[in-house]
Amino acid sequence: MLDKLSEIEKTALESLAHVRDETSLESWRVAHLGRSSPLMTWFSDLGDLSKDERPSAGQAANRVKSSLESAMQQRQIEIKSAVLARSLEEEKLDVTLPGRSIQRGRLHPSTQQLRRVLSILADMGFQVYLSPEVETDEMNFQLLNFPPHHPAREMQDSLYLEAAGRGENPILLRTHTSPGQIRAMREFAATNPTQPPPIRIALPGMCFRHEQITARTEIQFNQVEGLVVGEHITFADLKGTLTDFAHRMFGQQARTRFRASYFPFTEPSAEMDMECFVCGGKGCPVCKQSGWLEILGCGMVHPLVLQNGGYDPRRYTGYAWGMGPERQLMLRYKIEDIRYFWGNDVRFLEQF
Repeated sequence: MLDKLSEIEKTALESLAHVRDETSLESWRVAHLGRSSPLMTWFSDLGDLSKDERPSAGQAANRVKSSLESAMQQRQIEIKSAVLARSLEEEKLDVTLPGRSIQRGRLHPSTQQLRRVLSILADMGFQVYLSPEVETDEMNFQLLNFPPHHPAREMQDSLYLEAAGRGENPILLRTHTSPGQIRAMREFAATNPTQPPPIRIALPGMCFRHEQITARTEIQFNQVEGLVVGEHITFADLKGTLTDFAHRMFGQQARTRFRASYFPFTEPSAEMDMECFVCGGKGCPVCKQSGWLEILGCGMVHPLVLQNGGYDPRRYTGYAWGMGPERQLMLRYKIEDIRYFWGNDVRFLEQF
């Protein structure tokens, strides 16, 4: 039987020498190491030997099996090396070419501009204050001097949540960050009701309005609200702060102007315009051919709003404004359509 075992080993090794590919190697494994191979059949015949012969015969069979498995692994390595060498020679792969660069993510341009605005305001002494995106009608309108059915509500067509119903105080997506003014004033006033501390905050966040989508307007947009409350605050403080902000953001050469306007929560109120950087003041679709682009609304905080926030309007005054970072980006980079910011076009977003 040992002679038969040697013949099995010799035959298998001679056959392995002619194997040239992975498929043939697998066929060889099945034929010489598989369950029905001569070697495995030889293991089955061990039971026919005497007890004295079995140990040495079993050891010899295991030696042959290990030898064949080792030879198969070595042949597999040789086949893979040969395939690689042939591939490099025939396919002419240039291994010196650089690999594909990794695509790195980046911040959305609106987020970049929002951080730029808040960085400038932080340098000017403003503290960031966050407020909810879902508000009640009372917070969003009524406490800001927008009573129900007030005509000024038409300027902010609102997205109400149907589940909340249309009662006296329905829930809606905030149309501006101004509700944060009431929340902030009440929070500050609660620390010392008899003598509330002064306030100097910036309120960033997303706002939502059911508006016609055009090159200048979107259904959603970022806004940064500013609020300053204290004693002896005047309109001159407001104008000086916003002019300084414009120069820090757009450069000392930037031209600005203030126009009288109306907002229920400020009195007096104004719009602040920047000379249109897209057309250089000549007139284009972005600025409606006026040469100027409105970047924010502002004014002195209405006495009723101060009172609703817990501040005595006979003692305290303040100013507030609301600006749109996307509108500023349009000026900064001469972008002609605000819809690009939310179009998810990688070709546009990768420029920032």
